[in-house]
Amino acid sequence: MESYFDIAFTASVTELQSRKGASDHYAQAATWPNPTGLTARELAHIQAADSFYMASVSDTGWPYVQHRGGPKGFVTVIDDHTIGWVERLGNRQYVSAGNIAANNKVAIIMVDYPSRTRLKLYGLATHHLEPPPDLVDRLGGDDTRRDGATTVDVVSFDWNCPKFITPRFTLEHVEALTGPLRQRIRELEAQLEAHPNTSTHEKGAEQ
Repeated sequence: MESYFDIAFTASVTELQSRKGASDHYAQAATWPNPTGLTARELAHIQAADSFYMASVSDTGWPYVQHRGGPKGFVTVIDDHTIGWVERLGNRQYVSAGNIAANNKVAIIMVDYPSRTRLKLYGLATHHLEPPPDLVDRLGGDDTRRDGATTVDVVSFDWNCPKFITPRFTLEHVEALTGPLRQRIRELEAQLEAHPNTSTHEKGAEQ
């Protein structure tokens, strides 16, 4: 794999960092060894994702950002440097797929809002218009909604700090957090129904 900073920190970027006094902040990062692949931390984050954003570039040079979402695990980890997912039938614009056909370089950001963590990936993408059966089996997906597949050879990655990430929770998270409270409410309601003339305080004292 390549260094994330070698890809992201182009000449114009490093010049601006120097002017802003930020060069020293990243000086040590330049000495870090290149990763050999995605580690357990990255793999767990990817497999738990229910959405991500992918940027591609058109053959006219315009960037395009596309949201992808699905149930947790809809992104499959093929190996320690390759990920993929089934493309589901949508608005049939095929902008990302068309961009990848002309320029296969993509950038992906996956945010876990409850834990305020975000993983950034650079990769080389392949859009499979008619994915082979073995790839389909590996990636899964609903046959009736499948519209090709995409695989990405991850060439570098980096983690962002949690600064300015607003915690957000899905319905699944909320239900898990409030489940014990809702169960306790049901128990108290059952007690009141069984003993309508006994207050909750008195009932608690009896217990």
